[in-house]
Amino acid sequence: MLGKPIIKGTRIPIEIILRKLSQNISIDKILQEYSRLTSKDIQAALEYAAESVHGEEVHLLRVAK
Repeated sequence: MLGKPIIKGTRIPIEIILRKLSQNISIDKILQEYSRLTSKDIQAALEYAAESVHGEEVHLLRVAK
């Protein structure tokens, strides 16, 4: 998957799961669509996303007008 993180044992990118969740697609619907996934896989995707942004610093710059 071109170096993108995937759900272990599948070729399903974590990004797809996160996007579906962000679009208010229910976990049950995602599990129906991807029969190889479990609720633990979805939880792991959320944990991965949380760890990815943990400690990330954002610096805001003031733009002169």
